[in-house]
Formats: sequence, C-alpha cells, structure tokens
Amino acid sequence: MPEAVHQPGQAFGQVIELGESPNRSAWLRFRSNRPAVVATVFLLGLIVLALAWPLISSQGDVHSEAQFAAPSGGHWFGTDVHGRDLFGRVMAGTRISLMVGFVGALVSLVIGVLWGATAGFLGRWDNLLMRTVDVLYSLPSIIFVIVIITTLEEILQRWLQSTLGGDGGETARMLLLFAGLGAVSWLTMARIVRGQVLALRERQFVEAARSLGLGTGTILRRHILPNVFGVVIVYLTLTLPAVILYESFLSYLGLGIHPPRASLGSLIAEGAAQINPIRVYWWIIVYPAGCLAALLMALNFLGDGLRDVFDPKADNEH
Repeated sequence: MPEAVHQPGQAFGQVIELGESPNRSAWLRFRSNRPAVVATVFLLGLIVLALAWPLISSQGDVHSEAQFAAPSGGHWFGTDVHGRDLFGRVMAGTRISLMVGFVGALVSLVIGVLWGATAGFLGRWDNLLMRTVDVLYSLPSIIFVIVIITTLEEILQRWLQSTLGGDGGETARMLLLFAGLGAVSWLTMARIVRGQVLALRERQFVEAARSLGLGTGTILRRHILPNVFGVVIVYLTLTLPAVILYESFLSYLGLGIHPPRASLGSLIAEGAAQINPIRVYWWIIVYPAGCLAALLMALNFLGDGLRDVFDPKADNEH
C-alpha cells in the first residue's frame, strides 16, 4: 500500500500518495482545481452542442415573420431581425469562433515553437531572431491584422477565383483571418519557448546527445521539444481565448466573418445595431455576448488548471 503524505503548502484534504504514477498525480492536481473541472465540462458540452445543433435543428438559418420574438419555449434565445432562431445563430457563431480560434492558435503554435527553439538552441541566430520579435512587439497587433486583411483580401480573392473558380471572397477572408491572427499571436510563445530551450540546452542529457553525434534537428525533436511540451500546452490554452477575442472584435467591426455566416462578434454587432431609444431587444445582444464571455472565461480557467498540472511548483509557491 502506498504511503499517504501531506506536503507543506498543500490544501487540507489533498493527499498525494508516494509511488503514484505521474499521470495520476497530474490528474489529482487537475481534479482538485474545481473551476478548471467545471470549465472543462462546460467547454465539452458547448463544443458538442455547437457541432451537433445543425443535425438537430435547422431553425438558425430559416427566415420567418417572427421578427424580434422574445425568448420562449419555441425560441430559447428569441429571434433576430430576420426572424431567425437566435439560439441556432449563437451555436453557429460559436462554431465559427472556435474554428478560427483553434486554427489561429495552431498557426501561433507552429511559428512560435519553431522560432523560439531555433533562437534558443542556435546561439548565433538568437540576437537576430529575438530582435525581430521585439520589433514586431512594438507594432499594434490588431492594426497589423486589419492592414493584412484590407490590403491582401482583394489580391487573394482574385487568385482564388482564377485558380479554384467561384467567388472566393469568403475563402479569402477566412484564410487571411487564420494567417493574420496566428501571425500576431506567436510572439510570446516564441519568447517562452526560447527561455525554456536556453535552460535545457546545457543539461547533461543534451550534452550526451551531442557526444553521440546527433544532429541539431534530432536533438531538438527528441530531447528539447518534449521537455517544453507542458509549458507550450499551457500557453496554447491562453492563446486560444486571445485569438477568439481578436476575431470577435474584427467581426464586430465588419472586418471578420460576413453574413450570412455568423460569429459571436458579428452577432454582437447585429444586436448592438438594434439598440434604439424606442425599444431595446436585449436578447439579441445579451445572449451572444454572454456566450462569448462564458467561453473566454472557461478557456482561461482551463489554462489555469493545466498550469497546475504541468507546473505544480507554481501552485505551491502562492
């Protein structure tokens, strides 16, 4: 039987057993973080509901004469200016926002990890690469994305029309959103990865790999990157809500997702346009904004929980 111990700084009732596997210890740390567990359940439920809702109901895209209908049993979130079911529209917007967030965070992950690992492991390139990061940090990121979208959208749209046929406008906007949001979100990732690699490259196991004649790429792939995986995953969960917030802001300004497609930002913009001195259709803006706020909050709680899993010392130092 493993021996149970209570460590200093450990919450009362949180027992760690000697001899437990690392995976079980990590799960116990995550389970002890109640907000992270609740956020995980909420996110899983929201993702499943957003993906499955088109198979359950098609009301979100159906125009009707029930314009500005208040929330009821038939329309849980009411209807919008075109009589469409707002709950279905919010689920569609959640799907788009999550897709843009995941792809943008993935672009940020690839660029940031490759850039930071190269700068940290190859000392001769460190100064040039990190000064480039400093220059990009000085630029207002959201303005940079707006410039990318407004200047390249027409060029990319014409190229897609000549290559694939069709309109190409929606595809061009989505590709620029993915590239632009990913391109401004990798800078902090690169700095974090560089710091971890600098600490690891002088460790004995890396020196042993060099003495065995392994190349730089092999050492990075087999020995360095697996050891920064935990930090990368934690920061990735914090990058995801930032990308979703950027996309929502751009869609609110009319530079992101265009109707008839919906994102949470465009739905908030549509709701704000209906606010007038005569009557306020509160549900048109409250439900999309509440869904966006809950999604961002849940992602941040999940990031805090994963930080406790991969860096338990940080929790004990509080």
